[in-house]
Amino acid sequence: MESGLAVAASSSKRGSVLRALRRLSPKTWIGLAIVLFAVFVAVAAPWLAPHGPNDQDLLSMLLPPAWSSGGSASFPLGTDGLGQDILSRAIYGTRVAIIVAVSAATGAMLIGVFMAMLAGYFGGWVDRLIGYVVNLWMSFPPVVLSLVLMVGLGTGVVNVILAIVLVDWTRFCRVVRSDVIVVRRRQYVLAARLLGFGHFRIMLREILPAVGPLIITLFSLEMGIAVIVEAILSFVGMSVSAGTVAWGVMIADSRTYLHEAPWGMLTPVLCIIFLVLGFNTLGDGLRESLDPALRDRARD
Repeated sequence: MESGLAVAASSSKRGSVLRALRRLSPKTWIGLAIVLFAVFVAVAAPWLAPHGPNDQDLLSMLLPPAWSSGGSASFPLGTDGLGQDILSRAIYGTRVAIIVAVSAATGAMLIGVFMAMLAGYFGGWVDRLIGYVVNLWMSFPPVVLSLVLMVGLGTGVVNVILAIVLVDWTRFCRVVRSDVIVVRRRQYVLAARLLGFGHFRIMLREILPAVGPLIITLFSLEMGIAVIVEAILSFVGMSVSAGTVAWGVMIADSRTYLHEAPWGMLTPVLCIIFLVLGFNTLGDGLRESLDPALRDRARD
């Protein structure tokens, strides 16, 4: 009898998972494929890259891609002004982009959602105080504020992540707060209060699952923003330390020989576009899949 109930529960769980997967839009699958491919490249960089990211061959400087006249099969996408393999550097640059994207988006989400839950649930002076801080913080241009923070923090991937978190938590807070206010007034939340549930339990078990789809969507979009911010900071020399390969560093290094070897800049730019497109497509797809109104509209 018990084994039969266990089998039925297991099949029911598998059925719910399959139904959830079927609800995912094509955009979600495309974005997820791009992101998973980038993660695979970042993890397998030592095996995928034909050369070390900082290996120099001064006899092979500014070689064109392998399919162009004068190119070499040893350097599929050509070399830069120091004879470094562009493909290898682009592959290793994926590591920095993925680490910054995931870590910064996670930190900004945790702080922003926590503040949004406090402001939206309690309201009153708590909401006004947090709203004042958010408005004051968002009055500074994000990129300028990131640059100012990096001047104080110094270079390094960890400091880049910290700077992005300190700048972008306000985006989560402002957007999620609005949803928390709406959910707080629903009947099941009021019923939980009448039953004597504590504030923390109500926020964690009743309100957070309701705003979860919005948080997931914002998280996907924030990862794309983090990639762009990191590339800008790398470009101006305020991101990674010397010897660390990043796409922004590649773009900055290729400026001096842009007219002679445009492929040195084109490769990291396309990498940034590809990864940001993946994050944005994933975010849009999740928003359509998790929001019933948008899902029904897409079917119509």
